Amino acid sequence: MKRPSSSLFTCTTLGGVLPVLLLCVSWLFASCGDSDDPDNPEPAPQTTSLAVPTVSDITEISATLTTTITGSASGMTKHGFCYGTSANPALNATVASLTSGWTAYLTNLEPSTTYYVRAFLTNAQGTIYSQQTSFTTSEKPYVDPLIGYTPPTYKDDYRSFAGWNDRAKWNLANVHDPTVMKADDGYYYMYQTDAGFGNPQDGHGHFHCRRSKNMVDWEYMGATMTELPSWVKTKLNEIHAAMGLGDSKADFNKCGYWAPCARRVSANLYRMYYVITIDGTIDGTNNSWGERAFIGLMETSTPQDIRSWQDKGFVITNYSDRELNFHVRPDNWGNCYYRWNAIDPSYIITPNGEHWLIYGSWHSGFPAVQLNPDTGKPMHELGNPWGAANAANYGKRVYTRENGNRWQGSEAPEVIYRNGYYYLFMAYDGLDIPYNTRVVRSTKVDGPYLNYQGNDVTNGGDAYPIITHPYKFAGDAGWVGISHCAVWEDGQDNWFFSCQGRFPTDYPVMPEWAPNAVMLGHVRRILWTEDGWPVVLPERYGAVPQKEISEAEIVGTWDHLSITYKYGQQISSVSATFSADHTVSGGPFSAAKWSFDPAKNILTIGNYKLCVAREVDWEANPRHATIVYAGYTPQSRNNPTTFWGKKK
Repeated sequence: MKRPSSSLFTCTTLGGVLPVLLLCVSWLFASCGDSDDPDNPEPAPQTTSLAVPTVSDITEISATLTTTITGSASGMTKHGFCYGTSANPALNATVASLTSGWTAYLTNLEPSTTYYVRAFLTNAQGTIYSQQTSFTTSEKPYVDPLIGYTPPTYKDDYRSFAGWNDRAKWNLANVHDPTVMKADDGYYYMYQTDAGFGNPQDGHGHFHCRRSKNMVDWEYMGATMTELPSWVKTKLNEIHAAMGLGDSKADFNKCGYWAPCARRVSANLYRMYYVITIDGTIDGTNNSWGERAFIGLMETSTPQDIRSWQDKGFVITNYSDRELNFHVRPDNWGNCYYRWNAIDPSYIITPNGEHWLIYGSWHSGFPAVQLNPDTGKPMHELGNPWGAANAANYGKRVYTRENGNRWQGSEAPEVIYRNGYYYLFMAYDGLDIPYNTRVVRSTKVDGPYLNYQGNDVTNGGDAYPIITHPYKFAGDAGWVGISHCAVWEDGQDNWFFSCQGRFPTDYPVMPEWAPNAVMLGHVRRILWTEDGWPVVLPERYGAVPQKEISEAEIVGTWDHLSITYKYGQQISSVSATFSADHTVSGGPFSAAKWSFDPAKNILTIGNYKLCVAREVDWEANPRHATIVYAGYTPQSRNNPTTFWGKKK
């Protein structure tokens, strides 16, 4: 425990009370008489003795010490009290030394701590000590951490300040396909696809950034890329030449800038993988498949300097297993030309130092490709992006939703590592309304990945459990399109989830076209079940103090959501009541018994175990702190259900 280098105390003398400021550092190894060892000084005359100190007025940070002297104090040069958390403190401990009088007032103590004290006196003959006493400071007064808590107040409907000139007000407005990393300066940096309500970023650069210290208040920073990298056109024409085609007829002013992935590599290196999509078709006609996409790389050592990102060029592009047979009708989605789509990269460094990129969108699923740690580029030469000879260089498949169908509705892989497992999050279905999030896991970064039921989904299979899904709590319009996630931690095993959220098309007082174009960034906490699966909380993160939850707080009425997969539909909440006699009525729990473990924050309802935490009730007016739960039905179920709940 760190000790203060000075003590402020009051010395009581015959003339009154004298305040003295002691600089104890200069006395820590002071000599006593002719001895250089304060623990073994030459003895002072034995005719002088000091009484065992008495201690009074003890608080959590202070105490008053008093002693008396018997015999002569002639020649006394220093006297006072030695104290510390170890027995028999001497002059090499913390010292409250007096010039006269025998009372000292100690401050800067630690609450709930035992201190040992001895009085001392030094004169020309040496130093003597009293017998030891001890005292324990009182506990720090309890202050309810929820008192004074203020929930976030920013508006969900941000249309009135969605424009470029109001970007300083955005906070989490105009967020799409976010990626988040924590940097060494303590900030969380969020980067994103170029999209927003009314496309306010148009003409102002690409891969826009914002940052936050608390993950609630986000400062808009600007664009990390000012213009299309020159290598894109060069690389595309190089591929065209290898295909026996002329230069691309694409309009490079219509490129898409999509789905970055930013990660801290080391103290002086941060990497961002990004996507450039090319407009048009391969040969410029309506009889060929669409033009390809590219994943590129930027690096910086100073993410706080938004203009410091340096482009490092091409990483990978779409791969086809159909040689040069690219004359596939543009609307023949289930049979498209490409096997892998070079979009939605997720970058991970494994515990043993391997670097991997998992990428892909729709088409035939997600491949994983190993990277060179020094360059951030593929470990092996890619070769032309077609043909069986080069297939392995473009990655090994780790997931597909439906084998043999290239219009399968899975995208946006995000891979993280925790406690022996790699977790592969992904988005399902169309990004407008039905978007929902799934997760699978593996003990190896390149698979096989298993779903919640334990099935290998490498070559086809539904990813479970469901992490997010369109929903609405009672009395609120709710959210749709909540997927394409970023997942990160704060360095202390506290995990977070972010994605965009959209208003449903029937959102009140809005034209039909507008609600789904409102893209608000959502940040949510992730908790972990006892068997190691992530659950995302039903309410957005509001930095609510995590005061211990009591069993009595569970009693009451809750809004409950039983989330099963329903394409394009919002799941509506129902009411459930938890009674003081540990019974439940309403929802799927009727007639079940409940119990709560406050040490683990686990709510058990029959056979269900749910994670419980404090969060903001965002639907309330005014907003306030509440309690939420999240969890799953047992893994034996063929179609597991996700449970979300919020106490009213």
